[in-house]
Amino acid sequence: MAALDGNSVEAAAIDPIPTLARQVMEQLRRDILEGAHPPGGRLRIESLRERYGAGASPIREALSQLAAEGLVLRVDQRGFRVALADSAMLRDLIETRCLVETAALRASIARGDAAWEEQVLVSHHRLARTPRSADPGRFLPNPEWEAHHRAFHLALLDGCGARALLAFCADLQDRALRFRYLSNQVAWPQRDVGAEHKAICEAAIGRQADEACALLEAHYRRTGHFLSAAAPREDLPTGQGPST
Repeated sequence: MAALDGNSVEAAAIDPIPTLARQVMEQLRRDILEGAHPPGGRLRIESLRERYGAGASPIREALSQLAAEGLVLRVDQRGFRVALADSAMLRDLIETRCLVETAALRASIARGDAAWEEQVLVSHHRLARTPRSADPGRFLPNPEWEAHHRAFHLALLDGCGARALLAFCADLQDRALRFRYLSNQVAWPQRDVGAEHKAICEAAIGRQADEACALLEAHYRRTGHFLSAAAPREDLPTGQGPST
C-alpha cells in the first residue's frame, strides 16, 4: 500500500468519507432537498444503486451520513426513509433562521468592510436580473435563481467572520430550499420578493442594522406563516414555492 503524504493524511482527517460515497451523498442530498425523493419515501438500496451508479457500500455510507444530518431516517430492520417535512419542522426552521441569521447579519453589518459591501451588491445584482421561473409561461423552479438566491443571503452574513456560524446558516439555507421545492404548486398570494431582497440589501449596505434585521425576519416569517397555514397536515403538500 502506498504511503500517504502529509497533505493526504490531513485531507483524510478532515474528510473521512470516501470519495465515491461523498459524491453519492451530495447527489442524494441535492435530490432530497429538491424534492426528487418525497418526504417519508422509501430509499431502497437497489434503486439507489441504479440511479446513482454506485455500489451498495457507498450508498449505505451516504445514507448513514444523511441520517446524521437529519435528512434521512434509519428504520430498524427496514432500511431508510426520507425524513418528513411537516409544518412543525418548517416553523422550527423559520424560528431558528430568524434567531441565528439576524444575529449574524447584525455582526456582519458591524464588521463588514468594503469588500463585503461589494459582495452583497454583486450577489443582489445577479439575483435581481435572474428570472425566478425557468419557463416564462408557467412556474418552473430556476436552478440559476436558486444559486443566486442562496449566494445573496449568505453574502449578507459573510461579514460576521464566524466560519462555524456561516456553515450552520448555509445548512439552514439548504433546509429552506427543500420546503420551497416541496411547495411548488401551492397558489401563493401576490408578493414582490424582489422588492424584499432589494430593501434588505439597501438597509444592510446603509449600515442600518435594526432595519435590515427586521426586514430579514419579516422576509422569513411571511413565507413561514403562509406555508404553515397551507400545510396543516404532517406532510407539506406539493405546490408553488416562495422565497424562504
